[in-house]
Amino acid sequence: MFHPPASESPGPSAPPASMFDSMPGYEGTVAGGGGTVYLTFYIPSITEDVAREAFIQFALRHCCYSSAPAKDGVITSMQPFNTYRYRLETFTESRSTEWSHEPYNGQPVDAYAQPPPGPWDIPAKTPSFFMAGKQIIKVPYTSSVKSCHMCLGMGRKPCRNCAGSGNKVCWVCNGSGLRQGHQQCHHCHGRGRENCNSCQGRGSRPCDTCRGQQQLLVYINLTIEWTNNSDDYVVEQSSGLQMKNLSKVSGKEVFRDSQHMVYPVMGFPDRTVVLAAQRLVSEHQSKYFQTSRIIQQRQTIELIPITKVTYMWKQKSHMFFVYGNEFAVNAEDYPATCCCCAIM
Repeated sequence: MFHPPASESPGPSAPPASMFDSMPGYEGTVAGGGGTVYLTFYIPSITEDVAREAFIQFALRHCCYSSAPAKDGVITSMQPFNTYRYRLETFTESRSTEWSHEPYNGQPVDAYAQPPPGPWDIPAKTPSFFMAGKQIIKVPYTSSVKSCHMCLGMGRKPCRNCAGSGNKVCWVCNGSGLRQGHQQCHHCHGRGRENCNSCQGRGSRPCDTCRGQQQLLVYINLTIEWTNNSDDYVVEQSSGLQMKNLSKVSGKEVFRDSQHMVYPVMGFPDRTVVLAAQRLVSEHQSKYFQTSRIIQQRQTIELIPITKVTYMWKQKSHMFFVYGNEFAVNAEDYPATCCCCAIM
């Protein structure tokens, strides 16, 4: 793995923050512009019909669930527990090198014609931002011809099936040359041995490494990998729904910022989101700057709707959750399952 070339340390690009007073309602304003104005987004509470339809579809997707509770249960309360998810993505490029070889068939040989370019000086086409990719490039001016190390330049290796003899014991007469009744074996013509089919009786096979060419083209391969490194922070909520469920759904995007290097969000109404942004931005820039080239960063904030629904079924109270733009449902205490679900 090669470290990206160090960039020159720029001088201060803006006045110090202490130069400016804190003005109520303008806490996110920064010198030189770029202060983000956050809009207050409101997600209307879902209706009882929407919650019930989502619950019915949930039951229908489970072969061992009766849909009766979802269809006939009496909804007694619906409580919203909307929460925020902050996500930071850092799109990086890393480069590594390794010696490689291939059979020599007259390819150009350019080693020592001139010094090879450095790993980070070789141009490559970057894929779309935040899309993983990989490219392998043969480093110019590193190719030379060497004798094959596997066959010692012979182009062939002893056949493993016959140990290099070119023949094997006849499977019909087991090497005796005779069959029952002391008749000559028709398969091996009385020799007791037969030619090896793997090497056609030659005792050797073409070398798999050089493919019989006796020589190898040896060169350095440069492997370039583009990776989208992503981390999330979800604000804790007291609904009782486990946080892991939220990783599978989307929310309403209330903020998006994409730059070469992002600044942590400032002035967001939920203080925990601000602190998470500061922590993750610092961690990403420290973690990936040393071993990779940071190409682009993106941070988003989503408002994820969560509704806790309580309902009565057969005079007992139960609950389920409807969450995300997809109206996903979680109902761990679903009251009408067959015996196979209980076993599982």
